Amino acid sequence: MLQGIQYVTDLAGKPIAVQIDLRKHRGLWEDFCDVMVAQSRKAEPHSDWEDVKKRLKKPKRK
Repeated sequence: MLQGIQYVTDLAGKPIAVQIDLRKHRGLWEDFCDVMVAQSRKAEPHSDWEDVKKRLKKPKRK
């Protein structure tokens, strides 16, 4: 088991949560949060990268 990672279990011993020592595993927590945000946005409309680059290169009108 990794140091700084603890599992919280219910009365039957089934894992229900995890405690992470952020002093040791901040990067792991940040990666986990990034994945959660990405999954929450999965259904949002998206643009093709090539289309985005074209829009960014267009001169702005004054």
